[in-house]
Amino acid sequence: MLTEAEVQRSFRNLFRSKDIPAENLEKAEALLEELRAESPLRHRLSVELEELRKLHAKYQAAK
Repeated sequence: MLTEAEVQRSFRNLFRSKDIPAENLEKAEALLEELRAESPLRHRLSVELEELRKLHAKYQAAK
């Protein structure tokens, strides 16, 4: 199991570039699974991931 700091660092590294591959969204989901269900970090990153999914969908639709 990863620590919260490791999950947060890995999550940020997945989304460094403007172009977000779909596989990075899946990897981010897997990282969230490493955190406890009641973790505030898990909740915050879940919200961020949902926003990133929406942006990714809009970007893909615009192509």
